[in-house]
Amino acid sequence: MSFPVRALGAVALLAAMGTAACTPVRTHQGYVVDSALVDAIQPGIDNRDSVLQTLGRPTLTSQFNEGEWYYVSRDSSNMAYQGPRTKTQLTLRVRFDAAGNVVGVDRMGAEMIASIDPYGKKTPTLGRHSNFFQDLFGNIGTVGAPGTGGPGGGDNTGP
Repeated sequence: MSFPVRALGAVALLAAMGTAACTPVRTHQGYVVDSALVDAIQPGIDNRDSVLQTLGRPTLTSQFNEGEWYYVSRDSSNMAYQGPRTKTQLTLRVRFDAAGNVVGVDRMGAEMIASIDPYGKKTPTLGRHSNFFQDLFGNIGTVGAPGTGGPGGGDNTGP
């Protein structure tokens, strides 16, 4: 095999690897939606048990009671080392009354996605502003000081 043929083969191999790196990676997260099953849930007819048998366990439930179940489905894609971008999202909310009967079934899309930036350099807080040394040495002398309620402290209002 001659040198130009090897070089051409190496260039072709590098070009193939380079184009493969630009292929988007598609992912699915969460519930796999079956429209026929979702449409089968009827308010006033179904209850928690029938929803559980039809749709399965919810992705999440409401925090304070069993009044709402959420089924979340998301399709996203990304290129190489970029962060994933949501292409489609469906959030299915099933609402129950106090007896456990279905009151309503709501569908929400990607417009419900909240965008936050958790990588800020500073977290805004209310109250006093302090520096590193105040944070480090600020409690020295306060343990047991009068009025703090700690050992040896107290409020000095006794007999």
